[in-house]
Amino acid sequence: MSSRMDNVWSKLDRKSTAIAEFTLRQYRTKISTWVVLIASTFALFLMLLFYVEAMTGEIEQYDNDGDSFDSDGDGYPDGQERVEGTDPNSAESFPVGIEPDPPEKWISEDDLDWGLISTGENYVGEDDDGDCHNYLDTQSQKDTNGNGIECDIIVFLDPLTGQLIIDSDTNVDEDPNEEKYVKEAGHRAFILGIGKFGIVYLLGIFLPLFLATGLIREEMSDGTIHYMLAKPIARGEVLLYRMLGYLGITWPFIIVICLAMSIITGLIGPSEGVFRWSDLGVWMSIAWSAMLVSLVYGTIFCSFGILWKNGVILAIIFAAWELGMAFVAILTGGDSSVRYMSVIGWGMIVVDAGVAISWPNTWQLIEAGLWGGGHGYENWRGEIAYQSLPGSEPLAAFFGAPNLGVSNWLSMIISSGVLIMQAIMAWFVGQVIFKGKEVD
Repeated sequence: MSSRMDNVWSKLDRKSTAIAEFTLRQYRTKISTWVVLIASTFALFLMLLFYVEAMTGEIEQYDNDGDSFDSDGDGYPDGQERVEGTDPNSAESFPVGIEPDPPEKWISEDDLDWGLISTGENYVGEDDDGDCHNYLDTQSQKDTNGNGIECDIIVFLDPLTGQLIIDSDTNVDEDPNEEKYVKEAGHRAFILGIGKFGIVYLLGIFLPLFLATGLIREEMSDGTIHYMLAKPIARGEVLLYRMLGYLGITWPFIIVICLAMSIITGLIGPSEGVFRWSDLGVWMSIAWSAMLVSLVYGTIFCSFGILWKNGVILAIIFAAWELGMAFVAILTGGDSSVRYMSVIGWGMIVVDAGVAISWPNTWQLIEAGLWGGGHGYENWRGEIAYQSLPGSEPLAAFFGAPNLGVSNWLSMIISSGVLIMQAIMAWFVGQVIFKGKEVD
């Protein structure tokens, strides 16, 4: 019995290897294959140039709260006078025996409390530059968030909505370091943007469209399918082994692209060390999602090609639907249930779960940038200090939550399982169509 099973397995193994190798050889000898791979690589790395320029350029710093100004002309910045207890609006009132600070010392002096961005739990930050303690007079002015602590900023999760709340007292965290925030938020926004749209969707659907749609159809049109079907092998197996050959070229390509991207962004991105190791989990989830998505699309498009000689038209229509679902998944932040009726929607969940695992503080980073420490407000000059920091809105647009009601790891497992099931169903439908198709 054992030897019989071994013989069956060896026959299946030889058949699968032969067809898969034949498919890979076809891909390697076709100019169209290399055109598709080179064009994809060029497009992705062209977008990478904009990222490199943004990360290596300087970001202009702004005095959001105006305390680098010298309102009374006595040579002392207003922030220094407030801390020292003198009147910044009177030239006769200035710190005696103390050297004036350079104005640039009071730009970005009340940076975002980065401790609150490092944890998703309740966190209490403090007044960095002292202008809340020294410039405001009454307890009600110093405790506008009403938590009983003067001049602080609190971060907590709303127990009813589950949303992150950042609430600060007046003059706390109101003058952040724009360069530090913009580069961190921009770095994450770029990875999510190019990962979700550039790799998972465009690469995941572009490769199958050109490499998988004619996987069986071209053999039927050229008549070479007869050589495969003349052997004692089922049509469903032919479809399966041809798909293995297709994956043999697309999956390594996706892995190499994501690996190269991760190395470049990990070295150039903002980091206290030489390399951003925390990004690797995100890139792995992007690569895994793109691999699964390309598998599903490839099986579906190959089935379209078997069904109709102009199956690429059906593939383009399907790709348009998936593009709409990609926008739904991204623009709704994962809140829309419509995305479950697509391939790309589940692919996005894989990425979102990977981001939640690798960057658990992304919501805090977004909220801190959108609301600048809790809210927009009028500074001491009667001007709106700021409402949001550059980079926070793009990051908020590309970031989403898995929203499956389970843990992030389980969300990744479930979404990966759904994509694999979609591929199996597409293969089953494709082999049924193939079996009923007459080959001329």
